[in-house]
Amino acid sequence: MIITVNNEQKEFDRGTNALDMLGQLGGDLKKNALAVKVNGEVQDLAQPIEGDAKVDILTFQDEEGRETLRHTASHVLAAAVKKLYPETKLAIGPAIENGFYYDFDRDESFTPEDLVKIEKEMKSIIKKNDREVRFSLPRDEAIQLMDKRGESYKVELIQDLPADEEISFYQQGEDFVDLCAGPHLPSTGKIKAFKLTSIAGAYWRGSEKNKMLQRIYGTAFTNREDMDEYLAQIEEAKKRDHRKLGRELDLFDVMDEGPGFPFFFPNGMVLRNVLEDYWRQIHREHGYEEIKTPMILSRDLWERSGHWDHYRENMYTTKIDEQDFAIKPMNCPGGMLAYKRRMWSYRDLPMRMGELGLVHRHEKSGTLHGLMRVRCFTQDDAHLFMTPEQIKEEIIGVYKLTDMVYKLFGFSYKVELSTRPENSIGEDAMWELATQGLQGALDELQVPYQVNEGDGAFYGPKIDFHLRDSLGRTWQCGTIQLDMNLPERFDLSYIGPDGEKHRPVMIHRVVYGSMERFMAILVEHFGGAFPLWLAPVQARIMTITDRADAAAQNLKAAMEKAGLRVETDLRNEKIGFKVREAQMHKIPYMLVLGDREAEEGTVSVRTRGGENLGAIAWDKLIASLQQESGARALERNWENA
Repeated sequence: MIITVNNEQKEFDRGTNALDMLGQLGGDLKKNALAVKVNGEVQDLAQPIEGDAKVDILTFQDEEGRETLRHTASHVLAAAVKKLYPETKLAIGPAIENGFYYDFDRDESFTPEDLVKIEKEMKSIIKKNDREVRFSLPRDEAIQLMDKRGESYKVELIQDLPADEEISFYQQGEDFVDLCAGPHLPSTGKIKAFKLTSIAGAYWRGSEKNKMLQRIYGTAFTNREDMDEYLAQIEEAKKRDHRKLGRELDLFDVMDEGPGFPFFFPNGMVLRNVLEDYWRQIHREHGYEEIKTPMILSRDLWERSGHWDHYRENMYTTKIDEQDFAIKPMNCPGGMLAYKRRMWSYRDLPMRMGELGLVHRHEKSGTLHGLMRVRCFTQDDAHLFMTPEQIKEEIIGVYKLTDMVYKLFGFSYKVELSTRPENSIGEDAMWELATQGLQGALDELQVPYQVNEGDGAFYGPKIDFHLRDSLGRTWQCGTIQLDMNLPERFDLSYIGPDGEKHRPVMIHRVVYGSMERFMAILVEHFGGAFPLWLAPVQARIMTITDRADAAAQNLKAAMEKAGLRVETDLRNEKIGFKVREAQMHKIPYMLVLGDREAEEGTVSVRTRGGENLGAIAWDKLIASLQQESGARALERNWENA
């Protein structure tokens, strides 16, 4: 048989597996190989190849290679738990981004001390370098095998599979067998570095109606250096946790009295308002008009939009005058009514309507996470209505606006284009036009992007932006979606050059995504040390003696008149204590006033990073801070005057 491997054609005997091929090819690839992709399908290195094929060898540099290693590590975890605590029942254990987990049903709770024991047992299994042997059974025999082993969760999973399907398992060593579709590493010894990181609760199959299981998280790498670097990054992420910093910096919090409904405090409102003011400014500059639609709208509207039938379990509903109403989970239907209020001409298009709209969704309690996942949030929605000929130009405009915003905050990002899914609605011609509009805009902008075939919304293709923060983590925020569903459902139209009614094309788009989530991302991205223009308190004036108090108040008044956010610290404390406290609060500038500075009309300036800029005249300092803040600079862009 002819195998194309690494872009070279080689001849091998039928039934040869990738391990044997790599042995014949030589080099370091066999040592680094974790799995193989045969004609696009990922499989074990030991699985025979039965005919001509294109073969890609997967290493840790490939996403599928990393998943294979970490998925195998999850099974090593399960084997170790069964060895130490035989009464434990196994649930599921997938690879996830940056790691893996396994869910267990055990009467006693796992403790940090247990994790140490489990890690030791995992090391023993890995050292043995047990082979991972795949085998399959008919469904009935598979059920018998798992039932005999007392694995009731596995039995339930098998029972949900088609009756005629062969069920695959992996045997590791002499005793451990687990239900799994694979792929796995050829043996456990390829896991060169791993760490169990945490314990959490998780409902079986994600349903609150089911039993709460214990989930053990971990991560795995092919070398210790990469793992240590990752674990150091995790520790840094814990320090930057927006929930922790939100409380420490008095920005926001989520309280027991309102799970999923965040409170914003004065400092948080300053940050939020600065973001909203910037949003309004750039949208005015880009030809958007701001609207506001009601939070509560009638059942008739949500039936027309399709939400009442397909999204009702996530909606909060109420009755008014004995009629059904719902608190909006999305702004889009209100935007449709705003467009529909009058008849438009093609000369009026494109029309760009933006809304900072507060929406409510009933998220499960187990999914709530600070500001990242809440039950009420403000989306920076915009709905753009246009003729088909205007699609590409409008997409380019939205992309440029989004790119400008992300660069301002120092984010890099990657772009994904998702195309028509199987359960789509609409005509083929319109889908082709919409997809070409998105793709044509990206190509014209020379933007590198990844195509996700069949991953678009049912109503249209979309572009997603995935931000990369200062710790290298990615966040899906902005999106551009072409919608061919709602304009049809709401019978939207415009009068064309021919005097006839035509259906407009609509774009949904968000840039921040939601104010709450974007604020959380910013807190973690900057570690709470915001650039001057975002900092709730931009400077703190602190006195050495009470003789400088009057000068401090005068300086504060002058700075506030110049539009700067400043506060004073006139307490009878040592100046070193005041400076350290201001640094802990991550205030960009500390302005120290003593007798000499008060007399000379200067102030000693220190940065939160510990840099001493020396004595600066008040007017020069104010002008410099105005310049830095007004430029929305990420760092100081002026020298000691």
